[in-house]
Amino acid sequence: MTDAEKPAQGATEPIIRVRGLVTRFGAQVVHDGVDLDVTKGEVMGLVGGSGTGKSVLLREIVGLMEPSAGRIEVLGRDTRELGERERLALQARWGMLFQDGALFSSLTVLENIQVSLKEHTDLPQDLIDEIARVKVAMVGLPPDAGPKYPSQLSGGMRKRAGLARSLAMDPEILFLDEPTAGLDPIGAAAFDELIGSLQRSLGLTVFMVTHDLDSLYAICDRIAVLVDKKVVVGTIDELLRQDHPWIRDYFHGPRGRAASAAKGK
Repeated sequence: MTDAEKPAQGATEPIIRVRGLVTRFGAQVVHDGVDLDVTKGEVMGLVGGSGTGKSVLLREIVGLMEPSAGRIEVLGRDTRELGERERLALQARWGMLFQDGALFSSLTVLENIQVSLKEHTDLPQDLIDEIARVKVAMVGLPPDAGPKYPSQLSGGMRKRAGLARSLAMDPEILFLDEPTAGLDPIGAAAFDELIGSLQRSLGLTVFMVTHDLDSLYAICDRIAVLVDKKVVVGTIDELLRQDHPWIRDYFHGPRGRAASAAKGK
């Protein structure tokens, strides 16, 4: 069994399974035989150097991009073998927060949260309104943020609004693409704390692309590192013992030492 196939302690069947994934852009090979398991209820961080295809891998898992080869299963379903109706039903079981929030600028925060509820359910409007208000409160936004447009919010508030929208359908999996990018250290720490709290209270499985070492130390159970077009997976303690040059430089460099010291490692 490879490192990528080892489940988290106490876990059983993977909720996300990637096997033999290959990604090519013309003659350039970005991923060459990536294997990765994410188990139910864990927080998995994905890191790697520039050009290693972190966000590409995330987008392939959620079906926004097509890999050149390989197999991706999410919640027991092969994402490349689904019809349109099955694909939409599967996507309703996860939420995604894009790096910039990706909110619809012409809709208020409450209206943004309601989009997926209107697309995937037949709930009455008054109940949809109430669910949207609950999600606003869930991510720590004040009630008066709901009627505002994205342009009226700070960067941190837009992140929280995007997170509220990703939670609208009570997903089983939460995908995050650089969730703390652009936030100051205090805002980033608060967002990490929010993600960790929501993961524990809602029983979420979280798959997070990040470059933020503080986030890795704060909330991740395991980390997948994209190196040499494949992944190396382990806990922080396991990765600290790796001899690969990039992994060693990343975790033992100045920022890695600072994050470790802040966590008391």
